[in-house]
Amino acid sequence: MSTTEQPTGPHGHDDTELAEFGYKPELKRTLGNFHTFAAGISYISILTGTFQLFYFGYGSGGPAYWWSWPMVFIGQFMVALCFAELAARYPVAGSVYNWSKKIGNPHLGWLAGWMMLVASIVSISAVALAYQLTLPQISSAFQLVGDGTGKYDVATNAVILAAVLILFTTVVNAFGVKLMARINTAGVFIELIATVVLIVLFAVHITRGPQVVMETNGTGAGYGAGYLGAFLVASLASAYVMYGFDTASSLGEECLDPSRNAPRAIIRAIVASFVLGGLILLLALMSVSSLKGEKLSTDGLQYVVLNVLGPTAGKAMLWCVLIAVTVCALAVHTAAIRLAFAMARDNNLPASSRLAKVSPRFQTPVLPTVIIGVLALSILVVNIRQPQIFTVVTSIGIIMIYLAYLGVTAPMLVARLRGRWQPAGDGKFSLGRWGLLVNSVAVVWGAGMTLNLIWPRAAVYNAAAPYHWYLRWGAVLFVAVIAGGGFAYYWFVQRHRTGVLAEHSLDGTTTPSATAVSTPTAD
Repeated sequence: MSTTEQPTGPHGHDDTELAEFGYKPELKRTLGNFHTFAAGISYISILTGTFQLFYFGYGSGGPAYWWSWPMVFIGQFMVALCFAELAARYPVAGSVYNWSKKIGNPHLGWLAGWMMLVASIVSISAVALAYQLTLPQISSAFQLVGDGTGKYDVATNAVILAAVLILFTTVVNAFGVKLMARINTAGVFIELIATVVLIVLFAVHITRGPQVVMETNGTGAGYGAGYLGAFLVASLASAYVMYGFDTASSLGEECLDPSRNAPRAIIRAIVASFVLGGLILLLALMSVSSLKGEKLSTDGLQYVVLNVLGPTAGKAMLWCVLIAVTVCALAVHTAAIRLAFAMARDNNLPASSRLAKVSPRFQTPVLPTVIIGVLALSILVVNIRQPQIFTVVTSIGIIMIYLAYLGVTAPMLVARLRGRWQPAGDGKFSLGRWGLLVNSVAVVWGAGMTLNLIWPRAAVYNAAAPYHWYLRWGAVLFVAVIAGGGFAYYWFVQRHRTGVLAEHSLDGTTTPSATAVSTPTAD
């Protein structure tokens, strides 16, 4: 039996987990505790998600939609706890891909990675479009196309603003993780301060009590199941926000003491997002001057901020929202790059040797940075004349992320049931005797929310004319095509090539995936 060479150097201990995958350390370790926390919380991005989707949640379920926020948190927190245990054991780049590969098998790992990669690219475009929801509210000068009343004015303008943001995230990421971390950390710091200030300002302008979250505004009238049907639709506004916490672990190869820092960052990111985001949503409902009218269902939280705080303070807060959107897009782009690098390192993407090449100057894979940016820009084009189709594409991205998460939690549960899961020792994060219960809830939650997300409802996928069957069934069809086509490609083409590339292998030789990956066993 051959023995695996252990990494040496100033970060040799941090690189121990890489040796289990047969990888040599290539990315530079410069990130500390707050950097990894900032990466996770900026991906979730309290201000981006709540400001981008409040209008949908409120319009679909009324004030009572607020209850979807704690519901989604509990489910996603179970997933985050599983991820934290995995991050303590395997803090590697492309976390979802490598975790699924390690505790499942190479086929499942590739499918989870493929779906997460496609979803991440779509998410960059979706997040970037949030500029349109905020900038024209600050000043009409940012409505570059028409005056906003034309049929395609808003959609086209959204693409232009989003393209500027994607170009920015591409350039920053191309210059290395250090620059990205500095900008991201500064942005998150501003976002957290702004969030607390916003909570305080909402609190001092309260006009009604917390019982407002029991009002449904009659939104259940059009559903056979009554308000439950409306609530399940509205809950998507929360489900679309609370994910991406795994980013903290995906930067594990660039972080100091990753097996301890990454789990803490994952848990802190989702808990902080839940507390701060929940307070913003609750206090917004309690402080807005009126719950009547269409503004809450069209302009969302941007309207509430201007309504409660007035134009001067309100616009200052919207600038902070803009910063949050910027660092969110930056974090999503960063995570997608690490995932592409991780898959390419295993020769699991076309032109893998080029995609996995780390720039000696910037200590980052530059080619995936540019390609992902170009792909995100190309997806934006769909929004110019067909914003409804883009809504479907965005929803597909979220569904695939939930499916990719299931590609980790489900095989992890199987490993537990078979007694083959061994968490990290040495006092690192572990669920202990709660592991089976937490993991089971995570799998049930993931399957249930995926079904809720993909259900072909007109209220989600074809809410306005023109009405087409392919829009309503778009999520089902496209996910089936992406998942089925991707797996077929892997089965017939890629699986015969997969294996750690020699230039990335710890021992300098090409390592077949089947021997590089082994399911963890109990002692």
